[in-house]
Amino acid sequence: MFIQTESTPNPATLKFLPGREVMGEGAVADFPSREAAVRSALARTLFDIPDVSRVFFGADFISVTKADGDWRNLKAPILGAIMDHFTRGLAVMEGSHDEIDDSAAYGEADPEIVVQIRELIDTRVRPAVAQDGGDIIYKGFDGGSGIVFLHLQGSCAGCPSSTMTLKNGIENMLRHYVPEVNAVEAV
Repeated sequence: MFIQTESTPNPATLKFLPGREVMGEGAVADFPSREAAVRSALARTLFDIPDVSRVFFGADFISVTKADGDWRNLKAPILGAIMDHFTRGLAVMEGSHDEIDDSAAYGEADPEIVVQIRELIDTRVRPAVAQDGGDIIYKGFDGGSGIVFLHLQGSCAGCPSSTMTLKNGIENMLRHYVPEVNAVEAV
């Protein structure tokens, strides 16, 4: 088994590509702490490695975020844990692995506008941020204020350039295609 690694815009996060499906198309799992990794043996194993602070599973990749330490010291144990897990044929998640919460909990809005916003996020934004080892989940749209609420996961959470991505990239694109959008906020 050969596992590739890629850097991400977040210097504290590396993306690991095991060359096989991790979660499957459209599914993700974000583990911001060891306590959140209760349903994944692989995530728990990765958290056993000193200085691992966050684990994220995408369709065909695993993003690992470090608290401290040097990637030269962390990379080998992470690669070993991932390789061991997949060569033993173990499941990535125990039980159902649909982690996406699509409930709109942030304001009320016209359903047609929400459909447009969600389609733009799913077709243009999510594939782009997945290439960088993260994900962005739609959480809601407040029609009164024109604010779209998004949740950042994986390498996007805590990334130094996430604010620029939200404001200059996503906000400008949504405002262009959906005039009712005034701003984008992370939740």
